[in-house]
Amino acid sequence: MLARLGAFTVRRRRIVLISAVVGLLAAGAVGGSVVKRLSTGGFTDPNSESARAETQLLHTFHFGNPNLVLLVTAKKGSVDAADVVARGRALTVALSREKDVAGAFSYWTLGSPPPLRSKAGNQALILARISGGDDHVRERAGELTTKYTRADSVVVVGVGGESAVFKQVGDRVEKDLRKAEAITFPIVLVLLILVFGGAVAASLPLIVAILAVIGTLLVLRIIAAVTDVSIFSLNITTGLGIGLGIDYALFIVSRYREEVRAGRSIEGAVVRTVETAGRTVLFSAVTVAVSLSALLVFPLFFLRSFAYAGIAVVAIAAVGAVIVLPAVLAALGPRVEKFVLWHHTPKPVGEGAWHRIALFVMRRPIVVGVVVVTLLLLLGAPFLGVKFGLPDDRVLPPGSTTRLVQDQIRHNFVSEEAAALSVVALQAGAPGHARNAAVDSYARALSKMSSVSRVDALTGSYIAGKKVLGSTPASARFQGRTATWFSVVPAVEPYSPQGEQLVRQIRSTRAPLGAILVAGPSATLVDSKAGISGKLPLAGGIIAIVTVVVLFMMTGSVVIPLKALVLNILSLSATFGAMVWVFQEGHLSKLLGFTATGTLDSSNPILMFCIAFGLSMDYEVFLLSRIKEEHDKTGDNVGSVAIGLERTGRIVTAAAALLAIVFLAFVTSGITFIKMFGLGMALAVVMDATLIRGALVPAFMRLAGGANWWAPRPLRRFHDRFGLREAPDDEFKVEPILEHTA
Repeated sequence: MLARLGAFTVRRRRIVLISAVVGLLAAGAVGGSVVKRLSTGGFTDPNSESARAETQLLHTFHFGNPNLVLLVTAKKGSVDAADVVARGRALTVALSREKDVAGAFSYWTLGSPPPLRSKAGNQALILARISGGDDHVRERAGELTTKYTRADSVVVVGVGGESAVFKQVGDRVEKDLRKAEAITFPIVLVLLILVFGGAVAASLPLIVAILAVIGTLLVLRIIAAVTDVSIFSLNITTGLGIGLGIDYALFIVSRYREEVRAGRSIEGAVVRTVETAGRTVLFSAVTVAVSLSALLVFPLFFLRSFAYAGIAVVAIAAVGAVIVLPAVLAALGPRVEKFVLWHHTPKPVGEGAWHRIALFVMRRPIVVGVVVVTLLLLLGAPFLGVKFGLPDDRVLPPGSTTRLVQDQIRHNFVSEEAAALSVVALQAGAPGHARNAAVDSYARALSKMSSVSRVDALTGSYIAGKKVLGSTPASARFQGRTATWFSVVPAVEPYSPQGEQLVRQIRSTRAPLGAILVAGPSATLVDSKAGISGKLPLAGGIIAIVTVVVLFMMTGSVVIPLKALVLNILSLSATFGAMVWVFQEGHLSKLLGFTATGTLDSSNPILMFCIAFGLSMDYEVFLLSRIKEEHDKTGDNVGSVAIGLERTGRIVTAAAALLAIVFLAFVTSGITFIKMFGLGMALAVVMDATLIRGALVPAFMRLAGGANWWAPRPLRRFHDRFGLREAPDDEFKVEPILEHTA
C-alpha cells in the first residue's frame, strides 16, 4: 500500500505539489487570524463545585469574586486624609459606572475595614468585578488598566487583579512566541545545513515544518469556532510543528539518500523510502497522536487545546513527510545535492561511532544499566516532594506593571483581598430575623478560622469572631430571595497548601444555612487538582494500551512494548524531578529570570508527560524499525541492535538536538510556565535520545536476548496474519508498482 502511495507521489508529483501550495496559502489566509479567537483561560474544571458556585454568584447575585484591583497610594500621609478619601471615593464611583463592571467597593465605601488598608497606612484598595466571558473580561481589563493607571498631586493609582494579570500574560505569550520563532528558524537552518551538508537538502525539513505549523493554524481556527481553545496551544503548534517536521523529514531524506547510494534510481529510491521510512513515520505519528489524545479526557480546556493542536500538527507533519516531501524529492532529483558544502560519506556498516557505542554497552549491560538507572532515579527524587498550584501574577517578569501592583498588595497588606473565597448558600431561607441570625452565626464561625482575615456578609463584616462593621449599602450584594453568600478573605497565599486547607476546612464545617458551595482561587486550585487526578488513570491507560498495541503490531513482541513503557516513565520521572528542583525550589531562578512560588502549575506536568512520552515513542519507533529490519534479515540479536543504533543514532541525535533548540527557545519567554515547558521538554528529549536510546535500550535488549521478540503463541499467530511489515529489500521491485500507478 505504501509502495503504491510512493509511486503515486512520483507519478503525480506536480499535482501533489500544486495542491500543497494551494492548501498552504488557504491555510495561511484563514488560519492567520486564529490568535483573535483563542482564549487565555482554561485552567478550571467547568463541572467542579467552585465553577458551579461562580455560576450561581453571577446568575443569582449578578456578582462574583473581584477580578480587578486598583491600588491607591497616597503621595503624602495616610489614606484617611480628607483629600485622599475624596479621591478614593471618586475613583470607586467612577469605576462602578464603567461598562461591564458589575460592582465596585473600596476601603472608603465599606467603612474603612483595616484589611483593605496597608500595614503602613499609605495604601488602600478598590475592588471590582468585570462581567462577561474570559476573553471579553481580559480585553476590558486591558482598557481599564490603561484608563486608571495614573498619578496626580494626591495619589498614585496602579491596576492589578486576575483579569489584568492574565491580559498581560496573554500579550506576553504572543510577543514571546514571535521572539522564539525568530530565534529558532535561523539556528535550525544552520544546523540542518551542518547535518545535510547542503542548502537544498537542509531546506526540505523546513518545508514539512511550515506545512505542519500553518496547517495547524487553520485547524485551530475551525475548532475555535465551535469550542474554547487556549492561546497557549500556539506554543505546541510551533514547537511540535518545527520539531516533528524536522524529525520526519530527516528520516525520509536520510533513507532516500541511503537508497540512492545503494544504486536505486531516483523514482525507485523515493518509492522505497515511502515503503520503509514512510511506514516508520506513520507508526511514529500514531503513537505521538495517541499520547496527545489522552489530554482530551481532562476537563480543563487548557489541556484539551494542546491535544487539538498536537494531533493536528502530528497528522499534517506525517502527511507532509510521506506525501509532499517524496513529491519534492522526485521533482528535484539530483538537484537535492545542489549547493553542497561538503559530502558526508557514511562509514561502512560496523565501523560507525554508534555501532561502537552499542557494542560497548552490550558488553557491559548490567554495569551500564545500573549506572544510568541510578542517575535517572537520583534526578527524579525531587519529584517526590512536588507541590502543585495554579498560575498567578508571579508567572510574569518582576518588572511587569501588574506584577508590581500585585507584589505590593502581597507584601504590604495583611490579607489577600482579591483572592477572597465566596461561600454560597442557595437554600438560606426567606429574608428575615431567623436568616440574619444564621448568617451572623456562620460568619462569626468562618472568621474565627486561623487562615481567615475577614468575612463580609449580609449582616456586616467580621474579624476573629467579632462583628467589626454592621450592614452597609454595600452589603446588599449578599442579598437574595432564598439565598445569600459570604466573602471570606484569606490571610494566606491562595495558591498554597494553606489556601487549600482553608477550602477543605470551610467545606467540612457545618453551615446553619443548608448546603454550601465554595468558589474562589483556592477552591479552584483544589477542584482543578481533583479534576486532573481523577482523570489520570484513564489518560495513562489510553497511552499505555495504544502504545503496547502499536509496538506489538510493528514488532510482534510483547516484551519490547513493555520495556518502552518502563524506560519512558523512568526518563520522564527524571525530567519532572529536575523541574521540581529548578522551578519549585527555585535553584536556577536568578539565571533563568523567574520567581519561584514553591509550587508547580498542576497542568504542566500532565502536558509535558503526554508530549514527551509521544516524542520518546517517536525515537523508539525510529530505532526499533531498523533493529526489526535487521533482525528479520539475520536473526542476530546483538548485531541487529548495533546496526539499528548505527543506522538511526546520527539521525535521532540530530533530530533531538534540533528539537531541543526549538524547545529551549521557549526558555526566553517572560512567562514562568512557558519557561518550564521549554526547559523540561528540551531536557526530556536530550535524555531520551542519549541515555535511553544510547544506553538503556541496548543494555536491556542484550540482557533480554531472544526474549526480546517473544509473544504468546496466540498473539504470535495474530501478528503473523495481521501484523504490519514491509517487503524485504531483495523482493522489492519498483518498476511494476510505477507501471501500475501510471
